[in-house]
Amino acid sequence: MRSPLAALWTGALVLGLVLPAAAHHGWRWTSGNNIELTGIIQDAKLGNPHGVLTVQADAETWTVEVGQPWRNDRAGLKDGDLAPGVEATFIGEPSADLEDRLLKAERIRIGERLYELYPGRS
Repeated sequence: MRSPLAALWTGALVLGLVLPAAAHHGWRWTSGNNIELTGIIQDAKLGNPHGVLTVQADAETWTVEVGQPWRNDRAGLKDGDLAPGVEATFIGEPSADLEDRLLKAERIRIGERLYELYPGRS
């Protein structure tokens, strides 16, 4: 039989590992305000749990989180839309710490077309 202290330590360890990941994949780490970021995609890793782009915007390199594959499909994004060399404008919430240069995209504009990853979210 386990001691109550061992169970407490095990629970604390599990929470310590799970909570940071849950907070990152939600919206808690963002500022709560939208910005627009226009740049050229340098690298794209699309897949689960969400796609991650490296975007060169002016003299800064940003990491832009886009949707899961099903969310990108539902928004109308096709293969090649989020590829290196594509210029896009990303509208979404940046990290609460702007020095992170991390943005969670809610909408993506490529040319004249607007893709809504999170319809109804402002």
